Amino acid sequence: MTALILGLIIFLGVHLAPSAPSGRDWLIGKLGANSYKIGFSLASLAGFALIVWGMGMARHSAADPQLWTPPAWGRHVTYALMWISFVLLVAAYVPSHIRDKAKHPMLAAVKIWALAHLLANGDLAGLILFGSFLAWAVYDRISVKKRSALGPLGERHGGVLADIIVIVVGTLAYLAMFRYGHPMLIGITLTG
Repeated sequence: MTALILGLIIFLGVHLAPSAPSGRDWLIGKLGANSYKIGFSLASLAGFALIVWGMGMARHSAADPQLWTPPAWGRHVTYALMWISFVLLVAAYVPSHIRDKAKHPMLAAVKIWALAHLLANGDLAGLILFGSFLAWAVYDRISVKKRSALGPLGERHGGVLADIIVIVVGTLAYLAMFRYGHPMLIGITLTG
């Protein structure tokens, strides 16, 4: 459980930096923009690797008790929420009406992903992992709104064709993750 928690502290801690512009600007002033970006990327990668490794270890540990039994209907709700999450994830990088309506689709995707997985998992490690990401995404969305941050696409907008692209690509990514990615990357086969 220690590796999972340490990974979350590093990964989410690094991702909290943009919510404190003065601190981020101070770091950029000290390190330079490129060194800051490289450090941000390396710390994120290290945190992510610890999260994956720590979650894998926790899943097979007696230190990961089952806190509740997920409801039988939760699986189907989780599948539906995950499709929405994948569409929003794609919308974060494609100027579209979907992106405009969601305002910050990446954060919405993370919140939905975390909530969906809290519904489907009742173990302590799952609560720590998904609860941490949900709390971070809620905090960051509030922070982004206060800072009037526009996200990676800035003011760019798209039309109906972009919406179709977002839905098709998001659906294909969802289906690929459902069928191949989840069993291969997470080690859990999903059933319909």
